[in-house]
Parts: sequence; C-alpha cells; structure tokens
Amino acid sequence: MQNKSAAPLINYGTPAPTTQTPTPSQSAAIVRAAQSSSLGMILVANNGMTLYRFTKDAAGVSNCTGQCATLWPPFVLTANQALTAGTGVSGTLATITRADGSSQLTYNGQPLYYWSGDTKPGDTNGQNFNGVWFVVNP
Repeated sequence: MQNKSAAPLINYGTPAPTTQTPTPSQSAAIVRAAQSSSLGMILVANNGMTLYRFTKDAAGVSNCTGQCATLWPPFVLTANQALTAGTGVSGTLATITRADGSSQLTYNGQPLYYWSGDTKPGDTNGQNFNGVWFVVNP
C-alpha cells in the first residue's frame, strides 16, 4: 500500500557487490587531502577512499539513514579515535551523534560519507550523483 503523503523516494544508486566500508586507522591522520586528476584537491580517509557530502544534510545533522546509509556509509569513528587532520586539511574536523548513537565525522560541520560504488582508493564515482552527492574539497 502506497502512502501518498510520503516524500518522494530518492534513488541513491546501487551498491557495488564487493565493496566493504573502510575503517580508519587509529594511529594515522583520519583525513587528508589528495589530488584527483579530474576534480583537483579532495578529502580522502587515511585509506585513500574518497569522502563525500550530501547536500540534503544540514550543518551538524545527517539526513542519510536506512538504505541511504547502506549505499553511502557514514564515516563513523570509534570511541578512542583522535580527530587528526593530515596534509592539506585546513578545515575543522568534529563529530556528530547519529540517530543510531554512532559518532560520524564532519568537516566544517558537514557529515562525511563514503560511496559504496567506489571500490579502490582514488575512485570518485559518487561525484555529482543525483545532483546531491559531491566530493569534499579541503
């Protein structure tokens, strides 16, 4: 049964079948800048995976949950992980508490995500996805 008052569904894409959510190392910078051949300097996690922002988020609030968060995994930190910026990162790193209680990394107030369609460091397959997902520039 369809609920006519519900907001329209957003196509978040289809996840890559073998993609795993990257886990940041606790001993290194958790975010650094990297050069993309097509997009200039972008933010990546310490494992080289590209980080994205969702334009439907508000500063300090993640609006990507459920299926969205499956396809666009939030950059979640462990309790003892330090907010350490690497080379080229000039903005502010902080965290927000997601609805599930996990701690998501933010950059200048914007929650950070991975894209399940990126399978190796340097991939930027989520850039401009549906006009609402974009790489993060330092």
